[in-house]
Parts: sequence; structure tokens; C-alpha cells
Amino acid sequence: MVLINPNTSTATTAMMTSLARRALGPARPVRGVTVRRGPAMLTDPAALRAAAPEVLAAGLRAAAGGDCAGLLVAAFGDPGLDLLRAAAPVPVVGIGEAALLEAAAHGTPFGIATTTPLLADAITERVTALGLAGRYTGLRLTTGSPERLSADPALLLDRLERAVRACAERDGARAVVIGGGPLGEAAERLRPHTPVRLVAPIPAACRAITGMPPRP
Repeated sequence: MVLINPNTSTATTAMMTSLARRALGPARPVRGVTVRRGPAMLTDPAALRAAAPEVLAAGLRAAAGGDCAGLLVAAFGDPGLDLLRAAAPVPVVGIGEAALLEAAAHGTPFGIATTTPLLADAITERVTALGLAGRYTGLRLTTGSPERLSADPALLLDRLERAVRACAERDGARAVVIGGGPLGEAAERLRPHTPVRLVAPIPAACRAITGMPPRP
């Protein structure tokens, strides 16, 4: 399995790859790949658009190596997902799509907690495009810039927990998606402390891809 990090932070690639390895277990090796160009964080629609061709190129290079059973696009906005699905000879899963579908399964009301206010409209559009608007209770944003929060893990945990609680207590969500691949470690640490089921995108994508048949 190959996990593609659509931003250029190699530290983020290593963290997300570790989470995928934990989710998939030793029987399914995971290799992390970082795109060659682009921003270190994807915090606005322009960054997502710029990442899409880089994800496509990285995914096709990985698939051409011959040892790739599937591809995980590891950004919540799923940049390049449709392009890669159409071109790659192996199953492709986006962590955003996988997390949203898992959270909404069986009609569950779900919300999203995330750190990127400039992506709020894009996230809502993605929920609608997946046919999940009727189960969506809304988006709750952390306070503080994404860059500042990423540099302060304790502050990030505090602000994310507040957002999750708002989703549950104010909006009526029974599941909350943590909206970001780079937030995966924080999601694992928050899980025991929140009042509702948390859906972390990377484990959700791992569960989704293991249930997909090989591409013909």
C-alpha cells in the first residue's frame, strides 16, 4: 500500500504512514510518499487545486513500481482523487471521502471538526457531492491559525476537543470526523476524551481500501 501525502512536509508523511501501518497491520506493508512540489500545508482551495496534479504524478509513479496494492490520498480535501482513480491500475481511496462515508453510515448524524476555515465551503460541497447533506449537522472550526495549532500539540488538542464537543452538544452529531490527515495523531489522543464516536480519516481509509476488490 502507498500513502501519498499531498503536502510537502516529510514529517507529516512519516506520521500519517505510521498511523496507516498501525491500522493495516504487518500483513499489509505501507510506504509513504511525499509530493515533490507544493505547500507544506493545504489550508485553502488554491492549495488543494495545486496539489491535484502532484498527487496524480506521485500515484502513477508508485503504481508503476509494481509493488503497490492500493493508493491512499492522505489529505482531507482528496486532491487529485478522481484523476488518480481514473488512471491508476490499483484501488484508490481518499481519506476525506472514506471518513465522511463511514461517519454517515446507517443514517448517523455527523459533524466535522477541523482547523482550516478557508476550506469550510469546499468541505460542505464535498459532503453534498457525496449525497450526505441530510445527515450532516455542520462544521465546527478551531480558533487560531492552522499553522499556530500545528506547532503547539497541546493547544491543538484543546481546541479540537472543544470543536468536537460543540458538534455533539450544540449540533446533535453522534459521530464527528476529524477533518485532516495531519490531525490523525491528535484524533487518536482525543478518542478516549470525547462524548461521541470520532472518525479519523486515515484509519477510515485503511478500512475502506481493504474492503475493495483489485482493479481488473
